[in-house]
Amino acid sequence: MAGTSAVIFVPDDTNKTGYGRPLMLSRIMGSPLLSWLVSALIARGAGRFFLVCHEQWATEARACFPAGVDLMVAGSADAADLLHVFLSTAEDEDRETVVVTGPAVFVSTRLTAQANVIPAPSCVYHVDREALMDALDEKFSFLEFLRQRGKAYADRDGVYSIRSGEELAAWQPTLNLQHLHDLIRGGVEIWDYQNCYVDPTVRVGKGTVLMPGTILRGGTVIGENCVIGPNALLENTIIGDRTTVNSSQLYDAHVGSDTTVGPFAYIRPNSHIGDHVRLGDFVEVKNSTIGDGTKVSHLTYVGDSDVGRNVNFGCGTVTVNYDRAKKSRTTIEDDAFIGCNTNLVAPVTVGRGAYTGAGSTITDNVPSGALAVARARQTNKREWANRHKLKESK
Repeated sequence: MAGTSAVIFVPDDTNKTGYGRPLMLSRIMGSPLLSWLVSALIARGAGRFFLVCHEQWATEARACFPAGVDLMVAGSADAADLLHVFLSTAEDEDRETVVVTGPAVFVSTRLTAQANVIPAPSCVYHVDREALMDALDEKFSFLEFLRQRGKAYADRDGVYSIRSGEELAAWQPTLNLQHLHDLIRGGVEIWDYQNCYVDPTVRVGKGTVLMPGTILRGGTVIGENCVIGPNALLENTIIGDRTTVNSSQLYDAHVGSDTTVGPFAYIRPNSHIGDHVRLGDFVEVKNSTIGDGTKVSHLTYVGDSDVGRNVNFGCGTVTVNYDRAKKSRTTIEDDAFIGCNTNLVAPVTVGRGAYTGAGSTITDNVPSGALAVARARQTNKREWANRHKLKESK
């Protein structure tokens, strides 16, 4: 792709298509077409972007660009003046500029035969930057300038214009497969290309294995030598190196290295999981921090909590964080041991190295090194079962 600057127009074609948003913001596997387009341009060398978009769609369109990218956004009224500034600040060696005037996809020519679509007139051009700047000083037709002075990318270049939602859907398997091939070239192992879905904004480290049923969305970043899946959904989640996520769902979370999650764990937003942590089956974590080395093996809810290092949770532990009026936090300090079926009624603190007895409901702070037991003393009624034995039904 010639040039490192790209100009993208997002036309408001909702009246034409009848859709609720412009076609360029319609979604493929949950990501707007514009996200796929931007990712393709970046992969082909574009580093600076000028976006022209109606104010109604500007926020949604901005979200299609990676954080930190050089981006200038304009409405139709001030587009010409701002575009002149954008072009004039480009590097001297950036002699050509890519211009995208409508919905389009960039597809490897090796894969285009798989998509059953008919090529349409191109809406992607590259033009001489200086010539475009000169034209902006005069009243002119932008599209006419592109036709006369620009060079259109065509299907032979792997660039296809999209005219409808049906065509957009037809490209979905090809775009996903192309992105999976890009991951493979980066050292990722994928077991089933037909049952693995990865957004264009997702990054996966080398040596990582994506097993069948894996869905990676949004700003998810996976480290190296991880195993994700089978049947795992991660959205806007950061995963460290050598971590396993098995049959679990994670949203807006951060998980460290050498950690295991699942099967059947649910990690909700604003959760920060440390290194060498074990989150086992049917564990739910929400808005909590869990320190390195902590084990939460099964059937446990950790919500609105600050958990230290090397804490052990017994099966059936619940942090009772909500009293219908407000949510309160639980603090568990390093090396604590939480017995099975413990209820920790927030706000409450379990001190360093403290224990809670199985079956306890803890409502007061537990001092460091103490054992807290909060349950009724057991009473045995001798011979009660023999006196009240029920007759077995026939």
